[in-house]
Amino acid sequence: MSSKDYDVIIIGSGFGGSASAFKLAKAGKSVLIIERGKAINRDDDDWNPEKILIKKKYQGPEPVFVKQYNQKKYEPVFDNEVIGGASVFYGGASLRLREKDFKNWPFKYEDFEPYYTEAESLLEVHGDGTKDVFDPKRSQPYPFSPIELTTPSKRIYKAAKKLNLSPFPIPLALNFKNKERNLCQQCNTCDGFPCKVNAKNDVTQNLLAQSLNSGAEILSEHLASKLNVKNGKIESVTAIHTISKDKLTLKAKLFILSAGTLQSPALLLRSGISDFDKSGLIGKNLMRHCNAVVSMVFPFKTNPDKNFHKQLCFTDFYEDAREKYGTAVGVIQDIYTPDPKVIKAFAPFGLKNIASHISQYLQNLLCIAEDEPQESNKVSLSEEVDQFGLQKILVQHQYSENDYLRRDLLIKNSKKILKKAGGIKTQIYKIDSFSHALGTLRFGIDPSTSVLNKNCKLHNIENLYVLDGSFMPTSGGVNPSLTITANALRVADNLVNEVL
Repeated sequence: MSSKDYDVIIIGSGFGGSASAFKLAKAGKSVLIIERGKAINRDDDDWNPEKILIKKKYQGPEPVFVKQYNQKKYEPVFDNEVIGGASVFYGGASLRLREKDFKNWPFKYEDFEPYYTEAESLLEVHGDGTKDVFDPKRSQPYPFSPIELTTPSKRIYKAAKKLNLSPFPIPLALNFKNKERNLCQQCNTCDGFPCKVNAKNDVTQNLLAQSLNSGAEILSEHLASKLNVKNGKIESVTAIHTISKDKLTLKAKLFILSAGTLQSPALLLRSGISDFDKSGLIGKNLMRHCNAVVSMVFPFKTNPDKNFHKQLCFTDFYEDAREKYGTAVGVIQDIYTPDPKVIKAFAPFGLKNIASHISQYLQNLLCIAEDEPQESNKVSLSEEVDQFGLQKILVQHQYSENDYLRRDLLIKNSKKILKKAGGIKTQIYKIDSFSHALGTLRFGIDPSTSVLNKNCKLHNIENLYVLDGSFMPTSGGVNPSLTITANALRVADNLVNEVL
């Protein structure tokens, strides 16, 4: 590794890190990306449910410790660690927040809209805004149109129309139509899996690849352990090799923290950055959406041809609770049925064999409900240290009653749709994942009530920015990846034009 000083060091290579690297490297800035994971293999194991979801092939070496649902003790939770971050495993859903979601943000939807359009173009999103009757105003259509509905999705579509609902194609960042690259094979191993054939438009396929072509460098298998501060400015970052434990000190004019909503505040706390923060909110206001899967047994095999069917979305219920609770309700999306081995591994004891046998008779809907920011939901540090000598990360989270009310409304309507489609027996599965974690370094105008300013710079640190889901002061009721990407493009524009 060279000892040169960079214009920008970016910590993390997910949506925010790769989108900002793309803009900065393209503008001729010297960029180094530090990533604790390594490149994925793109082999047969990547489509193996047992290897990916049960044995967790890409799991990182250190967990975060989570206490939720009134648990008395913290439980370890591991996450995948790879180049490309969460984008490698997401299902491609790429929705915009609605105009009213920006009510408590330091700018309006209209100011943000051009960056949504740019993000949709770079991620090659396939969608049709004219089919979403609640779609926010857009300056450009989606770059690609959606594919035809498969049999399971047609079943849901017909049932929903009978209920006077407005189903529309989920905007997906999957390559169905760009023949210059491998096309999506419409398999059943997409959401939660890497794409073996590179047809998922994760950041490694476009943003990160173009960044590297423009001269950016990536330092993989290194974790950022400390930001070194002097006189209100970051001078350098210390990075530890995840195998050898060797340390490096790396310097830059400017630093971007894109390690994720759990890891980013932890790094700030380990670095003593809280001494510069007037709000006392570093790590607080953690959100993750209040999600559930509604699964229903049908009297026939729902997908005998094993077709891809993450295709439909409903925003009919998005505004139902906004006046009452001050937040949106959320969306319903159709979602695939897990492999029988996965169902058997995670089903309650006594139902394992039954659950795996009936998997081919199941059809499911995913409920994504907005959750409220609460200061008691937070990321903090333990006194105990991990194998790298770093304080372990503690995560506390508890949903509010209003969060559950919003989710219950979506569950109720999902049951109606599935029943109208022919389903006969329902099972509800709550989702404990932090894949939509948001809000732990919220942005705003007032340094006493926010950690970051409008352009995602820490209020009292001269050269430190945060570009991941941490910045969001509210979660909205849609998948957050497109918003994180668009915001990183917005801030990177500001850095190129006014800062660097």
